Amino acid sequence: MLILDKIFFKQMMMRRVLYSLLPIILVATYFFGLRTLVLMLLVTFAATITEFIFQRRLNKPVSEAVIVTSVLFTLTLPVSTPFWVAIVGIVFGIVFAKEVFGGFGRNIFNPALVSRTFLYVCFPKFLTVQWNMPSISLPGGLTTYITPSVDAVSQSTPLLILAQTGKMTPLNNLFWGNTSGSLGETSAFILLLAGIYLLYSKTADWRLMLSPILGFISLNSILYLFNVPSAPSPIWGLFSGSIIFISVFFSTEPITAPRTIQGKWIYGILIGCITILIRVYGIFVEGGMFAVLIMNTFAPIIDETVKYAIVQQKRKVVA
Repeated sequence: MLILDKIFFKQMMMRRVLYSLLPIILVATYFFGLRTLVLMLLVTFAATITEFIFQRRLNKPVSEAVIVTSVLFTLTLPVSTPFWVAIVGIVFGIVFAKEVFGGFGRNIFNPALVSRTFLYVCFPKFLTVQWNMPSISLPGGLTTYITPSVDAVSQSTPLLILAQTGKMTPLNNLFWGNTSGSLGETSAFILLLAGIYLLYSKTADWRLMLSPILGFISLNSILYLFNVPSAPSPIWGLFSGSIIFISVFFSTEPITAPRTIQGKWIYGILIGCITILIRVYGIFVEGGMFAVLIMNTFAPIIDETVKYAIVQQKRKVVA
């Protein structure tokens, strides 16, 4: 413990995020096998070493945030992602989305999502084609290294199935997690429980968590009512893909989100709207990671605009 204390900078908020992630890790392991834990450990080790190299020059410890980043990044991947691909992704994210900006607390973009997006663009085969079947019978994947791979489109992820066949995975499967997909995104139920814990422990801002869901459901409902092709029912759309995962863990990251109350609402609602727009009109079946990174870019501008509007409103009142 003393060695770990010297290496890592203690952050209670990061600890609580890790606590909320433990059930998700367990469920992911149950559905897809013990390779989940091996992949996560390798990613965390690579990320820690990378940050240690940068922090050593400044005689500073590694932040516990790097562990959270590693776990979140791993949970955005399919269980069959090659180890070397995952390591390349997390090293890229830590270096170019965090350390080049000055390290923890100074990054503009979410490192986990930058890592995931980098792999999505550079190694799409491993993140869009290779999926594994979820294990549903006890003891599940807890005694299996990795579950069988998916061979047919009809057994792929819910959004891919919808895009390629027009069929929708039953809501019950989406809610509990009995579907193929990225490790941490399949079970809406366990993600909602994690969100409740983060709100109860005051680790996450409820505005940043609720606003993406409101934005997503609102625009999804409008498109659905106008019978726009590829726009599923709002509830199905909410439980499929990564919008809940994004809302609970990524839009709520305080470093890359706006500080003003009005800015948080604008930021989150736009994340939800952009996600559904990419799903329906874009070439990607999932737009959550792109939506968050786009809004990371505009977070400072949103805050400045809100502050300017408040000042102008006060001047009008005084006049």
